[in-house]
Order: sequence, then structure tokens, then C-alpha cells
Amino acid sequence: MRDPVSGLHHVSAIAGDPQANVDCYTDVLGLRFVKRTVNFDYEFMYHLYYGSESADPGTLLTFFPYQRGEVGRVGQPQPSAVALAVPEGSSEYWYDRLAASDEFEVVVDEPVERFGDAVVRFRDHDGVRVELVESDSSRPPATDAIPAEYAVRGLDSVTLRSTSVYHTAATLEVFGFDLADQEGDRVRYEVSGESEADPAVVDILDSESEYGKEGIGTIHHVAFGAGDVPLSEWRDRLFDAGLEPTRITDRRYFESVYARDPGGILFEVATTEPGFTVDEDLDELGSSLQLPPQYEGDREMLESQLPEIVVDRD
Repeated sequence: MRDPVSGLHHVSAIAGDPQANVDCYTDVLGLRFVKRTVNFDYEFMYHLYYGSESADPGTLLTFFPYQRGEVGRVGQPQPSAVALAVPEGSSEYWYDRLAASDEFEVVVDEPVERFGDAVVRFRDHDGVRVELVESDSSRPPATDAIPAEYAVRGLDSVTLRSTSVYHTAATLEVFGFDLADQEGDRVRYEVSGESEADPAVVDILDSESEYGKEGIGTIHHVAFGAGDVPLSEWRDRLFDAGLEPTRITDRRYFESVYARDPGGILFEVATTEPGFTVDEDLDELGSSLQLPPQYEGDREMLESQLPEIVVDRD
């Protein structure tokens, strides 16, 4: 059996106002602001990273904030929700915390049970759908901003709305996922993560939905960790499966390969190295704008054009 992906690496979404994004994910969810950089393909747009204190893959949520962008619509073919792991017994705390966060404009739904786990669902200020799933994750608390018995542990799972459940399931099998369970129209696939207690979980919704539109409030792509498999081999596997992977791309903090499956979902496979301390010390992560080398010569101009971001580190 060929080695699978090592688990979820990161999930990336499209946001609106960058300051509101920072406030929601640091002040409300207690994640660390890991990196402020720019979109490799459009330097006038931030790329913001959140995660654990040590910026570990598997804890990372990233956003492309574009204030002048159009509001999107969640639908197929898109990742429709990202879930974060929280400790067992913490759903009531999170429901109350989110319901009281009026200033952050989050919309929270009543908790539900899914595959035996309590789930708190909410939409952030831009409409991105985020879920908090009670889990026995072995990861430590992301930060100490939230009491340890409630704090986010990292990524738990993603939910996909595909135009072809069959083809997206087949693509997940290329990454090493196996069918694990089904509950109603939700079909669950899992692959063992770095720890047996932290499997990577992907749910596909096997039901009709309206077509989505990429824009503010939608999830752009899902990235898996390459694990011990070289990216060149992942690229070959994707080619052999009939997909059209990109060339290996240097994203400074990791290298990666992208491929869109026949069901319309954009996947990425990313390395762990070199990591987020390649341009900042661990204690200083997120404290200043870090630019890809090709844009460093434009720093003064970019700093004058990009909106100011204030991060509360107390």
C-alpha cells in the first residue's frame, strides 16, 4: 500500500476586510496570527495565516482578504465548511461565546450531533462557514488565549460540495483516504494523520445544491500534507489518476502541487518544510509584513497600499 497524505495541512478561504478577519480569528477563536504576507499571484492582496503557537501544519487556516471583491455564494463545486477540533464537553462554552460575539458579526446555529460528536456551526462576518467539533484530538491548545479545556486544537475536517461525488471520492482515494461512514447525505472519508487520534476527515455531501460563486465568504481550496512522499511522486500519482496537476510551486513556507478534481474541488498537497520561521523568529510570527522575494523591491509601495492591520497580542 502506498503512503497516504499525512493529514490536513491548511484550508484557505476568501475574506473581505482584513482587520475584521484578524479580530474574529484571534479574539473570538483564540488562534495565533501566524503570518501576514501577500498573495503570490496578486501582491496587492494580503495572505493571512492563523494557527497554533508553533504554526504547525494541521492547525492552519489562511485567508485572502479582498475588500473590493464580490461577495461569493456557497454551493457546488466548493469546500462548503471547515471544522476545527475542540475538546470534548466544550460545545456549550463555544455556543455561548459565539452567540455573545455581536461585535464580530458572527451568526451561530444551535449545536447538532454528527457521527456521535457535538458540532457548533457558525458563519463568520464574511459568511465563511466554520464548525467546532468536539474531538479527542491529541494536539495541544492552539494558544493560551482561550482556557485550555475549551481551546481549539487544530483542523478537524472539511465538508465538500462536489458536482460528482463519485469523482471526488476517487480523488480522495488517490490521496489515501478510505470510506469510513455515512450519515444521511454526508459521506465520510478518513486517512490516519500524524497521530492515530487525529485522522484527516473529509465529508462529501451527496445531495443536490445550487452552484456556488467564488468570492468573499467562500472556501478556496483544501491542502493535505505530503508526508514522507516527495511532491514529484504526488504529482505523478495525480497524473496517473487522470488529473492535471500544476508544476511544483514554491510558496516560501512550503512547496506544493495543486490539482482540481473532475468534481470541481481544488486540492493542494504541501510540504512541512521550510516552515514559517524561515523569515521570522517564532516569537515574532505575524508581527510584520513578510514579502516573497520577487516583491521585496516594491515594499514601500505595497506597505502604502495595503490596509493597516492591528493585532492584539495581550
